[in-house]
Formats: sequence, C-alpha cells, structure tokens
Amino acid sequence: MVKEKRVYNRIKAVLAEQGKTNLWLASELQVNRTTVSKWCTNEVQPTMESLFRIAETLEVDVRELLVSNKKI
Repeated sequence: MVKEKRVYNRIKAVLAEQGKTNLWLASELQVNRTTVSKWCTNEVQPTMESLFRIAETLEVDVRELLVSNKKI
C-alpha cells in the first residue's frame, strides 16, 4: 500500500502565481535553496516563524499559504 503524500502548504503555487522561483525565495529569506525545495514538495513543513516570514516576503496573508482542513 502506497501512502499518499498530503499537501499542507501552497508555497509552490503562490510562487508560481507570482512568477517567482524557489531560488528567489531562498535568497530573500537567506535559507538554503534545498530547504525551500523541501517546503514546496511537502517533504518538510516550515516552522510557524518561517511560514510568517514566507508570507511577509510574498506579501500574502499567511492563510493563503495553507491548505484548509475544512471542506466547504
């Protein structure tokens, strides 16, 4: 049985919507590009502090970076 990888964040989607790259975000946040790549592929999740820094850097509400747990 293959366990499905759950998507928790929308960082990759927001970067694409804004025409920005993982490398750009890594540079802006002064983190390793591998770290950003892992966030974007949901291998690891950013800390709450990092999530707020990402939102600030991308100029979006932090809630736009999260996938809702409620079905509308």
